[in-house]
Amino acid sequence: MDEMDEELKCPVCGSFYREPIILPCSHNICLACARNILVQTPDAESPQSSRASGSGVSDYDYLDLDKMSLYSEADSGYGSYGGFVSAPTTPCQKSPNGVRVFPPTVPQPQPQQHLLPQPGSLPPIPRNSCITCPQCHRSLILDERGLRGFPKNRVLEGVVDRYQQSKAAALKCQLCEKSPKEATVMCEQCDVFYCDPCRLRCHPPRGPLAKHRLVPPAQGRISRRTSPRKISTCTEHELENLSMYCVQCKTPVCYQCLEEGKHGTHEVKALGAMWKLHKGQLSQALNGLSDRATEAKEFLVQLRNMVQHIQENGVEFEACLVAQCDALIDALNRRKAQLLSQVNKEHEHKLKVVRDQISHCTVKLRQTTGLMEYCLEVIKENDPSGFLQISDALIRRVHMTEGQWGKGTLTPRMTSDFDLTLDSGPLLQTIHQLDFVQMKVPAAPMLQLEECCTQNNSATLSWKQPPLSTIAVEGYILELDDGNGGPFREVYVGTETICTVDGLHFNSTYKSRVKAFNGSGVGQYSKTLIMQTSEIAWFTFDPASAHPDIIFSNDNLTVTCNSYDDRVVMGNSSFSRGVHYWEMTVDRYDNHPDPAFGIARGDVLKDVMLGKDDKAWAMYVDNNRSWFMHNNSHTNRTDGGIAKGATIGVLLDFTRGILIFLINDEQQGPVAFEGLEGAYYPAISLNRNVQVTLHTGLPIPDFYTPGEADPTTSMC
Repeated sequence: MDEMDEELKCPVCGSFYREPIILPCSHNICLACARNILVQTPDAESPQSSRASGSGVSDYDYLDLDKMSLYSEADSGYGSYGGFVSAPTTPCQKSPNGVRVFPPTVPQPQPQQHLLPQPGSLPPIPRNSCITCPQCHRSLILDERGLRGFPKNRVLEGVVDRYQQSKAAALKCQLCEKSPKEATVMCEQCDVFYCDPCRLRCHPPRGPLAKHRLVPPAQGRISRRTSPRKISTCTEHELENLSMYCVQCKTPVCYQCLEEGKHGTHEVKALGAMWKLHKGQLSQALNGLSDRATEAKEFLVQLRNMVQHIQENGVEFEACLVAQCDALIDALNRRKAQLLSQVNKEHEHKLKVVRDQISHCTVKLRQTTGLMEYCLEVIKENDPSGFLQISDALIRRVHMTEGQWGKGTLTPRMTSDFDLTLDSGPLLQTIHQLDFVQMKVPAAPMLQLEECCTQNNSATLSWKQPPLSTIAVEGYILELDDGNGGPFREVYVGTETICTVDGLHFNSTYKSRVKAFNGSGVGQYSKTLIMQTSEIAWFTFDPASAHPDIIFSNDNLTVTCNSYDDRVVMGNSSFSRGVHYWEMTVDRYDNHPDPAFGIARGDVLKDVMLGKDDKAWAMYVDNNRSWFMHNNSHTNRTDGGIAKGATIGVLLDFTRGILIFLINDEQQGPVAFEGLEGAYYPAISLNRNVQVTLHTGLPIPDFYTPGEADPTTSMC
């Protein structure tokens, strides 16, 4: 269990966790350490919208990381808030395990004797306090509950307690500040182990404490182990027990949360059922990770054997080289030393590469084993709500750790053979030209079919060199055709062995191949791989290209605006071939605005209504009628408008080069635009009075057949 040490130690103090709390990013920290690294921000620079709490909400609000620099990448030892005009720089520290932490900027006054807090209570947290996770460096501002808003990680606390008990035969005092002494008693009511000096100082036998029962440490350990499980209470309603699990927020909730809180409309399930379900998921994830750990152990054995083979082959090659050079007598002496130097360098390089890989794999295996042991200890816990508070994060970590063992991690980076051959046939007069035979061109790469895939209009290809190939490779050339049986073209040249190609045509078949090259030339092509892109387009709105006033939600499928002026937002996929259809439903429609729907080029203006420039083709519509617009030219006024709940459809047919609009499944006006060629993005313009939701991956409407003479006729 030694590998589990790092899982049980606080990233700030470097000691085992004491009263750990769970931050919204799923990392843990000691309660005392959390208070030590709080930073108080200026009142004027702390908008309420940036406040977050430690409740089990997954979509917490972090501070704007573009406006804040909490640590120095140059390791200068200082951090500051870049967004605060008058914020002083704050010296930072390093914890025992190397994590950079930040102490409070304002020193805490020494409490007077009559103002000391009651046992078990926290001193008040200053207003606008900010805490930064020491592991992922994400920051958030505490709400009025302060650190009490963060759930306690009772599962981790229980694992730490069991681990320490298994490591130390003698129980230590929990109140000694330095070098804890051996405990002599335990208070069953306080649940604290005391040495004699601390008991006399902190637990005098008078007043209310005189009724507490003190027992020997060994008996206290047994009673602590056999004590009934603590009933978990809600952080929002401290008098209510946690009894249900909110599936949407992924957190345990109480009955009052369902009756009065924001979980009232969410899907909830029984706490015990979800506890068993998540335990099963974690156990299943551990099975895959365990297989990876077993493979890693076998791989380490292979690498250690490889070291011996390299040593043996190196000695053999060196002896052969010496024999050949000695045969050439005096004329070869100078050249012999040079050749020996080259062999020794190659020898050391191979050893260094393999030893580095052994070291790297050993560290990764240690981390994996530690995580496995920690997860197994967590599974032993009998606290459903405590377990569910950390189960999602652990499952993600297990899957992430398992993924780190893939993609060539368990493949040697170096062969044990020496790809050098000495040609001893040249005549004496050419002895100074004696050198190793040049390398050969690389063999044809092998496509790794299990890692090649397509998603939407993107294709990912992966390849590797043949297992027995020892020829050096300097890079690779990936080629694709045009998706229509045309000639191949280069899409990637580099050293990587995996590449994702974006912007392909939907519903198209592409041929791909790859070849390797080195200083001697270009090798043969791999086998040709045929890949099919998605037949139907799935896409979302694109925050990267949208106007800054656009507001996104629902995984970028719903948009609105915070401005009264029209602002443009486009989809994250472009179309240039085939027939495509998507819809948008109007979630909110106030004060009769006129949003515009259509398509646009990538460089369309974002601060005017869609269709005002020559880069967009759109239909804008109010509550009574609609118009088509391109390059600020308004045409085809048509009766019939939109309201809340209306559905607007956009049909783009490249086989005929036309654009058609629909409202509530009925075609709106004639064919809107013709002669469309090139690449277009789905687009919309709207202001703050409108909110719409995008629906993609839809089939072509039944009324329309690509290539028919007049789609308007088929509507009748």
